[in-house]
Amino acid sequence: MRAMVIDDSRAMRMILKRIVAKLNFDAVEAGDGQEALDLLATMTEVPELALIDWNMPNMNGLEFVTKVRAEPRLREMTLVMVTTESEQSQIVRALAAGAHEYVIKPFTEGAMIEKLALLGLVPTGANS
Repeated sequence: MRAMVIDDSRAMRMILKRIVAKLNFDAVEAGDGQEALDLLATMTEVPELALIDWNMPNMNGLEFVTKVRAEPRLREMTLVMVTTESEQSQIVRALAAGAHEYVIKPFTEGAMIEKLALLGLVPTGANS
């Protein structure tokens, strides 16, 4: 399976890539939403999962989610916001725009794996 990690923090991209690698995802990364869209345009196979930061330059996570949901080729991708935005109104906006789940930073590896398991993206026994 493939994953895309979209965050303007290189350290956060490394953390998230390490977590999804443990779940047997091949991960690619992008520093903002526009870079991610440009990368998706070059890919023949759409990743099953995108982990998306909200606050990024050029194109933020909410804009990315909205654009992905408008693109038929990308509609099957599972979108998870991974962000410091913790206000209920922000969570509602992200889910309304088409995000499947919402993880608030800071998070633990276990919490991230649990969210992905809820979405059916963790092979049985992978989080043990």
